[in-house]
Amino acid sequence: MPILEKIVVQNYRNIELQELAFSPNVNCIWGNNGEGKTNLMDAIYYLSMTKSAFSAVDRFNFRYGSGSFSLAGTYAMPTGLQARFSIQVSSGGEKKLRRDDKPYPKISDHIGVLPVVMVSPSDTSLVSESGDERRKFVNSVLSQLDREYLYSMQQYNRLLLQRNRLLKDGMADEGLLDAFDARLSALAGPLYERRAAFVQQLSPAVQEYYVRVSGGREQVSIRYRSDLAKRDLAALLAQSREKDRMLRFTSIGLQRDDFLFEMDGYPIRKCGSQGQQKSFLVSLKLAQYEIMKEKYGYPPMLLLDDLFDKLDMNRVSNLLKMVAGNDFGQIFLTDTDKARVHGIVDEITQDGAYFDTASGVFTRQ
Repeated sequence: MPILEKIVVQNYRNIELQELAFSPNVNCIWGNNGEGKTNLMDAIYYLSMTKSAFSAVDRFNFRYGSGSFSLAGTYAMPTGLQARFSIQVSSGGEKKLRRDDKPYPKISDHIGVLPVVMVSPSDTSLVSESGDERRKFVNSVLSQLDREYLYSMQQYNRLLLQRNRLLKDGMADEGLLDAFDARLSALAGPLYERRAAFVQQLSPAVQEYYVRVSGGREQVSIRYRSDLAKRDLAALLAQSREKDRMLRFTSIGLQRDDFLFEMDGYPIRKCGSQGQQKSFLVSLKLAQYEIMKEKYGYPPMLLLDDLFDKLDMNRVSNLLKMVAGNDFGQIFLTDTDKARVHGIVDEITQDGAYFDTASGVFTRQ
């Protein structure tokens, strides 16, 4: 499994320049709120996913007053060799990604090379916000697991954007729309099937972890809702063509899919308590972790950001013991309470690393 041995962060959010070496086991980062703990976690996530876990716009990741940022990580790879990955992003939007100083042909080729799972307080958007957030989650996981899914999803989104542009400009004749619809349909079928298979695998795993994390007796599940459950996309697009012309955008397709989080058959957003929702979200990410571990043959990196915001101390302790007792990989954990983290982590491993955070500066203890 890839192990992050060292990271160099320059001008990323409030981090001016830091070079840090990590433990291959558990790394604990503490400090007050707003000091930079989450920014470091996000930098690690960025090296895996080539984007922030929190901001879709790269310029929001620039340190104040700077016009670019750079990240570099040295990893021990599953082959037994070392590899160095670096990303540089400029204010003009240019993103340069290299492995051992050699540019990637395509940035998307990197997705899945350094598998990662992140648990953070922002996960609440998966329950409280629109289906767009849940689609992003599913796409993020499947893109790491299945490169063909990633490439097909990119092609689908490009074609959808072009179709919408034609509809908006009123320039789409019947023949042109027929061509777009055929190409979109050819991509949508396999993508729909892959999403459906993933939910079928994910839902029981979430239920299992929910019981282990919370001790709750509730039945939690994930239900996949898609237009394509009725008919193939070509037929659906033909049926909605006049409506799309009036609306000037594509009103049906994979971009409308949703993944419904339920408890005892009801939306967890409406019937679940805050504690139940938090336990569900942690269980969702642990199920993701387990599925990725099974797929890769080794555990992904696990980033646990401000976990005590989600769960009480006993549940966090149980969670970490659960992960650590199952051939765990490299873990990064942030918290505001130094003693609390020490107490839990020292029970799991004697090979942990501890970092103090203040104003974007990290000091190993």
